[in-house]
Amino acid sequence: MTIIDIHPHIISDDETRYPPAPLFGKRSDWSQERPNTVEALIQAMDEAGVAKAAVVHSSTTYGFDNRYVVESCARYPDRLVAVGSVDMLADDVTSVIKGWSDQGLAGLRIFTGGSTKDFDPSDLENPKSFRAWDILADLHLPMCIQTGPIGLPQVRMLAEKYPNVNIILDHLGRPDVLDGPPYANAASLFALADLPNIYLKLTPRIFGDVKKEKASAETFFPRVVDAFGAQRLAWGSNFPTSPGTMKEILSTAEKGLASLNAEDRAWVFGKTAQHLYPALR
Repeated sequence: MTIIDIHPHIISDDETRYPPAPLFGKRSDWSQERPNTVEALIQAMDEAGVAKAAVVHSSTTYGFDNRYVVESCARYPDRLVAVGSVDMLADDVTSVIKGWSDQGLAGLRIFTGGSTKDFDPSDLENPKSFRAWDILADLHLPMCIQTGPIGLPQVRMLAEKYPNVNIILDHLGRPDVLDGPPYANAASLFALADLPNIYLKLTPRIFGDVKKEKASAETFFPRVVDAFGAQRLAWGSNFPTSPGTMKEILSTAEKGLASLNAEDRAWVFGKTAQHLYPALR
């Protein structure tokens, strides 16, 4: 089975060439405490047995400056593709996206909140951002969205408005699963299952949550597969944001998904990633 990671991050050790300019003005703690260059990522992948990765730009380090992730992934074209971020409300957003795409960017990400800011999904429904979605459809680029349950109504609107753009929910949209089966508290997530262009990232956050209170890996992950299909699920390490080595993070995911059959695991750990990012095939 080819293992592909669709959510690692990298941080340069050269702040002169790649100066930090974090989104929202606050740099994430992890990017200062556990910086991880592209060379370190490749080493971590080799140690874990991860073949390829879609590397996600660190907005909380570099804002909308995608140079490090794009230039770094270009050095390892057989193993890495870059996922960047742009100002979706900028007047020149169409040309900016086209420019990054010409440099090899394989997808985009919207960061509506997280480690440095509470979630605010208002930009997702701002009509000014729709020009960006139009060019995503034209270029066949997927969009990752970092939001919580508060932003899922806007995610539905965008998925319906742009059916030809694949939307990947970072961290599954952070559902509340602590109530256990049938996971009524995560109803807003499962309500998106009818939208064929919605995909879910399985990251360390959910593998931790299913070990708490009434939740369990054996009841939650089969429920997600039943709703969305394994073909719309993909593993992401969140390395080095999440603590631990990539090998340890992967091992936790493999144990968490042990209740799935081999074909479903093959999709989660590689085949879905290759569908979303064809350059990883």
